[in-house]
Amino acid sequence: YNALYILNQADDKKVRGILRNINNVLNDPRLKGKLHIEVIAFADGIEMYKKSNNYQTLLLPLKEQGVVFAQCAKTMEERKVQKSELYDFVNYVPSGNGEIILRQYEGWAVVHP
Repeated sequence: YNALYILNQADDKKVRGILRNINNVLNDPRLKGKLHIEVIAFADGIEMYKKSNNYQTLLLPLKEQGVVFAQCAKTMEERKVQKSELYDFVNYVPSGNGEIILRQYEGWAVVHP
């Protein structure tokens, strides 16, 4: 099963909520060991990947379970954010909306908690 989680908000409660949701689904006995999860961040969601915001302790355990973290390059360009400001394990896509469209057409479940 493939699931794309969308984050376009910087609110700490929202960031922690999406990460908690991912943790929960990874432990769902019906899906355990059968999931491929990607998190796409764009707009204000970029804050989750900034080293200065200290989400690494929440992100790394999910990365170790195979969760892929992707960032919209367009947001970085618009906000003048450098890759060096983000965690090293973040992947980059040309546009967040493009990633959503492509994944949806590939049959991925799109989750926007």
